[in-house]
Amino acid sequence: MTEHPDLDGVVRLRRDLIASGMTDQQLRRLVRAGVVCRIRHGTYVDGKAWAALSAPDRHRVRCRAVLARAHEETVATHVSSVVERGIPVWGLDLRVVHTTREQPERAGRVSPDWVPHRGRLTDDDVELVNGMLVTVPARAAFEVTTIAPVEPALVVVNRMLHVGAMTLHELADQVAQHQRWPGSLTSDLVLRLADPRLESVGEDRFSYLAYAAGLPRPEPQWQVNDERGRLVARLDFAWPDFGVFLEFDGRTKYREHRRDGESLEEFLMREKEREELVCLLTGWTCIRISWADLARPGLLAARIRAVLASRTKRIGA
Repeated sequence: MTEHPDLDGVVRLRRDLIASGMTDQQLRRLVRAGVVCRIRHGTYVDGKAWAALSAPDRHRVRCRAVLARAHEETVATHVSSVVERGIPVWGLDLRVVHTTREQPERAGRVSPDWVPHRGRLTDDDVELVNGMLVTVPARAAFEVTTIAPVEPALVVVNRMLHVGAMTLHELADQVAQHQRWPGSLTSDLVLRLADPRLESVGEDRFSYLAYAAGLPRPEPQWQVNDERGRLVARLDFAWPDFGVFLEFDGRTKYREHRRDGESLEEFLMREKEREELVCLLTGWTCIRISWADLARPGLLAARIRAVLASRTKRIGA
């Protein structure tokens, strides 16, 4: 999970600014000058602070802007609950806030930046995070599976599982309790594909690509030992029966696995030596992919399928 800036008090309401002596005309001038940023109707933040925020933190600000003017029983849910926890997401529209409120008629009118859901929330479904009421991890993950395609929903579920925010059993309970919810068919599939062993968004996406393309399911985090039994590598994915392994090259790996004081060039050289050692110890073939490859899933799957086929012929020969 990523560290969040403190957003306490960052959202200012128009009524409070007017009460402090500012006029609407002054507000408009400040917005035009970029000194103040209008987040949504009647809510503002400091312009420099807004410009410095990441996309997830801008979502958190939008969420606070929505809740500042919403009914007091409104809770941040779905992707808004996930983002508030610092869980990485991919493929979800962070310009739109999701909330839930239990009421007899309807949740409210959908707007371009806010989707108010109607649903039953018990005390066990809600908790306080960073001073804001949000749904608990398993409920939030399930909620995302009902509004998102399989791939981005799987990313959310795997990231939450990997950091221990929830368990597969807790997610399965949520799916079982809400079988009649719209979108719950996606929930069942995501639950079957979920794997807490995956360590990054890139790995989550490749795992889904392998499933969607009908590739043999690879084993994640495959361990390779040397002649003395010492662990020398943990591979992102492996097909042991084919003698092939796959490594995902992404910014997360560069950031998390570089040693203190190690340059990028030194890290890449160490990775190359590690790959050569794995190939020497196992006799396997390495496939390296990047984010750009994931953008062309059909081509990537065809290339992997060709490599697996060629290894099958060699093993058979």
